[in-house]
Amino acid sequence: MFEFDPSKKYQKTTKSRVVIRFQDCDPLKHLNNAKYFDYFFNAREDKVPKLYGLQMSEIYQAFNAIWVVYNHQIAYIKSAGMGEWVKIFSRIIWHNHNSMVVEYFMTDDEETELKTILWTKLRYINEKGHSTTHPSKLVEFLSSVAYDDIDYEDIDFDIRVRQVKNEVANAAIKIF
Repeated sequence: MFEFDPSKKYQKTTKSRVVIRFQDCDPLKHLNNAKYFDYFFNAREDKVPKLYGLQMSEIYQAFNAIWVVYNHQIAYIKSAGMGEWVKIFSRIIWHNHNSMVVEYFMTDDEETELKTILWTKLRYINEKGHSTTHPSKLVEFLSSVAYDDIDYEDIDFDIRVRQVKNEVANAAIKIF
């Protein structure tokens, strides 16, 4: 069941190491553009239960509501190749009463080169498919795990791409 410990300091950025699989690549041995989404979502889905102690199904069971995607922005910087080990990072960079934005990005295995960045906007909806408000317990949790070093409402996606590129190049990726 969804349990949140307000006294705990939660990690703000997830980090996973994965290999680019043959079956996910195009004839040029590059990760297929559509497959980046699978890699990002799977990495976060695998990591969130370990870091925060909850499954998405528990959110639905506790509140009869869940997030659904309604928008993506993605920038492909440098391709990921077949058999290559990469690092995938994700973090909630903004939330309000009924929405949130998750930022994902992929680097090379040494974390020195940005490959791709994705912003995914999600809406919190109830079992009838209608937008609903985050319960206060969930807002408290989102606030404790959200990466708040970004002024999302005042930043352009292309500017953020350059910022993350610099973070990676300068070995300045923040986890907490």
